[in-house]
Amino acid sequence: MRSIRLRILVACAVVLAAAVGGWQLLAAGEGNSAPIKVGTTDAVTGLDPAGAYDAGSWALYSNLYQSLMTFSPGSAEPVPDAASSCRFVGQMLRTYQCELRDDLTFSSGRPITAEDVKYSFDRVMNIKADVGPKSLFASLKSVRAQGLTVTFQLSTRDATFPYKVATGAGAIVDRTKYPADGLREGDAVDGSGPYVLKAYESGVSAALEPNPKYRGAIGNVGNAISVRYFKKSEDLHRAWKAKQVDVTHRQMPPAVVAGLAPGDPEVRINETGSSDIRNLVFNVRKGSPMAGRAVRQAAATLVDRSGIASSIYHGTVEPLYSLIPQGVTGHSTPFFDKNSTHDAARAEQLLLNAGVRTPVRITLGYALGGAARQEAAELKRQLEAEDLFEVRVVEKTDWADFQADYTAGKFDAYTVGWVMDFPDPDNFSQPLVGSGNSLGNGYANPEIDRLILDTQQFSDRGRTAEDFQKLQLIVADDVPLVPLWQKKDYVLSGKDISGGQYLSDGTGVWRLWALDWL
Repeated sequence: MRSIRLRILVACAVVLAAAVGGWQLLAAGEGNSAPIKVGTTDAVTGLDPAGAYDAGSWALYSNLYQSLMTFSPGSAEPVPDAASSCRFVGQMLRTYQCELRDDLTFSSGRPITAEDVKYSFDRVMNIKADVGPKSLFASLKSVRAQGLTVTFQLSTRDATFPYKVATGAGAIVDRTKYPADGLREGDAVDGSGPYVLKAYESGVSAALEPNPKYRGAIGNVGNAISVRYFKKSEDLHRAWKAKQVDVTHRQMPPAVVAGLAPGDPEVRINETGSSDIRNLVFNVRKGSPMAGRAVRQAAATLVDRSGIASSIYHGTVEPLYSLIPQGVTGHSTPFFDKNSTHDAARAEQLLLNAGVRTPVRITLGYALGGAARQEAAELKRQLEAEDLFEVRVVEKTDWADFQADYTAGKFDAYTVGWVMDFPDPDNFSQPLVGSGNSLGNGYANPEIDRLILDTQQFSDRGRTAEDFQKLQLIVADDVPLVPLWQKKDYVLSGKDISGGQYLSDGTGVWRLWALDWL
């Protein structure tokens, strides 16, 4: 899931770990024009940017669509892509203006205008898809297009808005091909990104070829790419072992990652810091057993993160006790302070004091992929260990179905990963615990909304740390979710592939164009 960036205090440590160079430091393969095969377990829920807010979809969007701004490797600040320049007008951080490049066309050849940009943002706001990115633009009041100028008027001060513009939520679509009041059906894509989509089979593959009409921040678009999608990590691993894919990214089985040999001459291993996290989310709507705060607090007290990190993920993840992960401004450990150990006695007392009958019967949902099945089994074991909860586990094999079910309130609890859209703590607050958040669990707290607005007024993001720490204390007390773990990012590539170190760096951009044959 995803969205933004500014000058950040410690967040740069996450990003810079992946990239010292730039987009020009790409080896050019000679004599091999075959598509590079990239394998992943991330799912694409849809090809229309107005209707998806998940890691797999946005990874693909960063190659097929253009946004006004983007992120270059190793940078925590957005740079122009479809725009020639962007800036805040005045000192109030409520008017953001971009000048569109004058040489842009969609892959169809139709010139891109400022009206297309306005249309693209208006669609996101008007369609209001349940699993779309509208929550990112909570501060957006209106968009105006005049000549090559696009002006965004914000309802509140929002220093993070440039980062949001640079994400998949800001993807520019052809207004003649995408309906204004509904999502586009079918598998066609009309964008202006570095690649064009030549063929697509949902859940199976995507064939990408360099877009000769692309004009923007990328200096060199690499080889043709064939993305292969796998339901299970084990399937991805088998394809890798059989050399059916040349590159893998998200997610190989944890035991395989833990056993990687850095000295293997056949494999290039790129390990970078990451702010990828996973949360156990609670449905707080009326009618769910988890609507009671004491029940959520008791469940949080029973969760043993260290046990999950060691037994399920073999040390490839670290226990997380904070809504905001390590390496991002505002990180603290309120969940550790409140429930650092598996404390059954405290959980029982919480339920007793609230008059809650035990065992509390709940459903725990998850989407198949990675070690999600084993993780769900371990969470069930932990919650049921003292007979305080009775957990029915529900597995969904299709990510889109899983998303639809949890937003409809069909689970009392569910596990969801979160991939940083932009290296700023705002990306771990508004989309996760703000009113109308993308987790769809019904949670809202006016004090949290106020703190989010307060933090958005500072261009110096270091000044937001205290407010974000206050926000996290509220979250740790309300417990709309339980942070579980934070992981590192791994890209594996064959010895004849270059550019794997640039594929992912924590900014939410999937740089397929960086890959090439040696």
